[in-house]
Amino acid sequence: MHSKPQLLAWLTCDGVHIDPASGKHTILGIFSNIHGHKFPMFHPFMIWFMTITDCAVGAHRLKISMGYGETTPSPLLERPFESHSPLDRINLINEIRNLTFEQPGEYTLLIEIDDELLLSTNIVVTQ
Repeated sequence: MHSKPQLLAWLTCDGVHIDPASGKHTILGIFSNIHGHKFPMFHPFMIWFMTITDCAVGAHRLKISMGYGETTPSPLLERPFESHSPLDRINLINEIRNLTFEQPGEYTLLIEIDDELLLSTNIVVTQ
């Protein structure tokens, strides 16, 4: 039996700088909601940064989906990543470009690893 991956961090931000000498990550412009004036609204660029651990050794697949209200969430991003040890802390930097918000409200985000739900959260869009 394998253990379920654990989410250690989930942040929405403007950017992530990785120091070439140390490998340390610097998170830039963390935000928790989005404000728009006219809808539909397009958010040009954001990063969903996450740190996970307890991933079995080998190849894995991250999927992030988004939905509004009672709609079924649609996949926004799917990407592979590798785990070299269950003890690894894996930082995944997910660039999201031109995300459309049809109206203000609460949008559901589902984060899955290998088709197993890791996190259900939301992003609030205000006018």
